[in-house]
Amino acid sequence: MLINMKVTAVLPAFNAEKTLQKTYDALPKGHVHEIILVDDASTDNTVARAQTIPDLIVVIHQKNRGYGGNQKTCYDEALRRGASLRAGRYADRRGGLHTRTS
Repeated sequence: MLINMKVTAVLPAFNAEKTLQKTYDALPKGHVHEIILVDDASTDNTVARAQTIPDLIVVIHQKNRGYGGNQKTCYDEALRRGASLRAGRYADRRGGLHTRTS
């Protein structure tokens, strides 16, 4: 069913420095073409940590837009990059995986 589909994982993040690597490591990379993290003006070292992870696309909000604004940026960026299916997980590992199709 995922034949010819570009699957993008999105990670909305705010102060997720301590959980980011564990969350990234848990993603099913064999089924995901791209991983995008959107940082929502974190005050910790989330961005610096994210930028050390190879192949992680990092988008930075200069001003906090709240969870809904962050999630919107995640999905907009995934669509802009050609995603057919977006799968999201909170970078602080809250909750489960959520998906959307184009």
